Amino acid sequence: MAKKWVKFPYADKSLDRDEAAVKKAWARLHRGDAEPAPRSAGVLAAWTAFHAGRFADAVELGREAGGAGVNAAVKAQAIYANYLEKNDKAKLALFDEAAAWADERRRESPKDANAHYLYAYALGRYGQGISVAKALSQGFGGKIKDALTTAIKLEPKHADARIAYGAYQAEVIDKVGGIVAGVTYGAKKDAAVGCFEQALELNPDSAIARVEFANGLLLLFGKSKIADAEKLYREASATAPADAMERLDVELAKSELE
Repeated sequence: MAKKWVKFPYADKSLDRDEAAVKKAWARLHRGDAEPAPRSAGVLAAWTAFHAGRFADAVELGREAGGAGVNAAVKAQAIYANYLEKNDKAKLALFDEAAAWADERRRESPKDANAHYLYAYALGRYGQGISVAKALSQGFGGKIKDALTTAIKLEPKHADARIAYGAYQAEVIDKVGGIVAGVTYGAKKDAAVGCFEQALELNPDSAIARVEFANGLLLLFGKSKIADAEKLYREASATAPADAMERLDVELAKSELE
């Protein structure tokens, strides 16, 4: 094993499916990212490791499989970095590398909606790590917006891209104010709220849609939306996770409530 990564901290037999069970549960497991079912054993093996929380294995298997397997590798690395990597410098390096893999994948396969989304996700998390203001000054805003709108255009059912686009708009408005956000970045309050609502329509069981919606409401409207945000955090913490990533989302919601 090339990577010395922290183990997924929640032992849960129900989340550790074999490949046949992952195939069977595919529609539910990928309701958020609309990733097409794998056509090769190598790609399926990478996603099986991802859903069980074996993120280092998923990266290795996905990179080895290549093609659509790259999405599994990128997602595994980005989710690991976001939730489990404690060292800030290491976290940034992981996001940076994952964004580069996703960028390469979307150039090779421009119709792969998820590759565009994953590029935006990894780049967006990297941007949050260096500070949103700094990321915007380095031109990340346009790249993230273009990647997310491309993902949504290619796959209108991509709930996670809508969550990310809502969060992007909320963060930009929070940082530069409504007028500049609208003129320079095309970010608008009602559009951000609309993105979160659409994501929940597409993926009603999503904990992360609720967490990001709550965060977005607080960024956009401040204290006036505290009750709404708390309700969303509560709902998120009560959702039943279908895989390791969703379990991490639920734990995040619980920590937000505390």
